[in-house]
Order: sequence, then C-alpha cells, then structure tokens
Amino acid sequence: MSLQLTPFIMLDGKANEAIRFYEQAFGARVVFKQTFGDAPEEENASPMSEEMKGRIAHSVLVVGGSELYVSDSEAGLQLERGDQVNICVTVENVSEAERMYEALRPEGKVLLPLQPLYFSPAYGMVTDKFGVTFQIFTKRNDQPEGTH
Repeated sequence: MSLQLTPFIMLDGKANEAIRFYEQAFGARVVFKQTFGDAPEEENASPMSEEMKGRIAHSVLVVGGSELYVSDSEAGLQLERGDQVNICVTVENVSEAERMYEALRPEGKVLLPLQPLYFSPAYGMVTDKFGVTFQIFTKRNDQPEGTH
C-alpha cells in the first residue's frame, strides 16, 4: 500500500499571502499552483465571483525534503479556528480511499462526502472523533507527480 500524509493549510482568502510568507520564512519553492478560476467549469454550478476565481484552489510548496499544501477554502466551507491545518491522506485507489474515509467517520463529522471530482476519482473531508480533519485524496492514473 502506498500512502502519503501531507500537512495541508486552508485559509480564507489569504493563501497567496501565506505562500509568499513561507517562501521567505522557509525558503519554500512553489512547484504547483492553481486558482479556482483555473479549474474546469462544472455544469449546473453557480457562477464564481472574480474574487473567488482568484483564490488558490491548490498549491504545492517544497520545503527542504517535505511538501506543504496551501489553499483557500471553497465558498460555503466554513472553517473554524484550528481547522486551518489538516492532513491530506493520498492513496493510490478508490477502494483504499473508501476504507480510510469510512474508518475515520464514526463519531466524527463529514465536511465533504467522498466523491469523484475533476482532480480525483475519490475525494472527501472528514473530521475524526478527536477533532482532527483529514482530506482523503485518491490519485488519478494520469496525474503528474507533484500536482497534489
């Protein structure tokens, strides 16, 4: 089983500022950055504001030998203080994503149901019974290294 745990910082409109800060503070190098406006438009989705289009949907920073993910939260996802840092669990296949997601759910809180999205065949967010938030991310077969 191939498994990767990566710290993921989610902010509310301040991801670009945080990325610049981490570049200076840690010598971080940005290897991937995508805004919500760069993502494919979903059918039946409500139009995005210009402010939302400019927000960071995902970025990958390399700090020394580690990766750090930084993004802005999506519209409607209400983060509370303490929720800004969570752990992204990257797995190779949907069945492993389903197993981990279901293992974390009991007595926890589903923030985003496990589902296929344009960037992953199975992606979801769940806060476990200890208050730790996990993003379950399944790689696509065609996903280049370093994009998540």
